[in-house]
Amino acid sequence: MYFSRPKKIKQLLIMAAKFEIYQDASSQYRFRLKAGNGENILGSEAYTGKDGCKNGIASVQKNSGDEGRYEMLTAKNGKSYFNLKAKNGQVIGTSQMYASDSGAKNGVASVMKNGSTTSVDDLT
Repeated sequence: MYFSRPKKIKQLLIMAAKFEIYQDASSQYRFRLKAGNGENILGSEAYTGKDGCKNGIASVQKNSGDEGRYEMLTAKNGKSYFNLKAKNGQVIGTSQMYASDSGAKNGVASVMKNGSTTSVDDLT
């Protein structure tokens, strides 16, 4: 017999934001914040150890809800992106490139909404 999940539960399972910890090609640790649709919305710098990477995630969780922590920037190719900064001004994460300022602003809104998630997948 087949039992299907109620539609609301399916939506919650599909739409959960999460952090992923992974190692790059040079074996450095990084994290990315993924929105519920699976899109990468924020990426970190490289960390030599996993503990530093976890501290970076904690900093995103702490600072992502503060609109004043975001710096809007324009790349040399004219595309828009943003950095999320800690209280001390250090960059915690950088967005993808967006074709427009409005796209980058939507990205900020998504990080503000999803950055406090406690869901972390360790892919290492």
